Amino acid sequence: MFNPRPILGVLQRHEVRFVVIGGIAGSLQGSTTITHDFDICYARERDNLERLTEALKELDATLRGAREPVPFQFDARTLKAGLNFTFDTKYGPFDCIGEASGNFDYEQLRRNADEMNLLETKVLVASLDDLIRMKRAAGRNKDLIEVENLSALREVRDGKARGGPRGRGPQGART
Repeated sequence: MFNPRPILGVLQRHEVRFVVIGGIAGSLQGSTTITHDFDICYARERDNLERLTEALKELDATLRGAREPVPFQFDARTLKAGLNFTFDTKYGPFDCIGEASGNFDYEQLRRNADEMNLLETKVLVASLDDLIRMKRAAGRNKDLIEVENLSALREVRDGKARGGPRGRGPQGART
């Protein structure tokens, strides 16, 4: 069963620095595409890696995709030696990304991120423009389809910012 709320709660309790990316970020930005995993881009400083390690232990995280259980040392050193990790947790799939498609890291994403109130706390969510760039860079069919969805969402938002749908002003003239 996939339930991202408890994962988010554990990350917040452990004060992990991260930006929500992927399908959950798309949903939070307004996409209607359904996702079945929770993706974050995490800060790679040692203190944050230590907090992330403790959060992963609380989530009973195991490496996803291995045919047999693979021993995995949950510590900051191991996380620092790797970059992108896919885990199964007691709440569902959880991906910890050190560098997202398009060479986006935590610091780059943080600068453009939207701060949203989730579970009574503020969470950084990748901006719509950064999500589009990441999906485009990933280049998978499902990502390219989502680029179209997110781009349409961007057009709607831009139209509203200019005073009406499709960029038309109050008298219907193109703006």
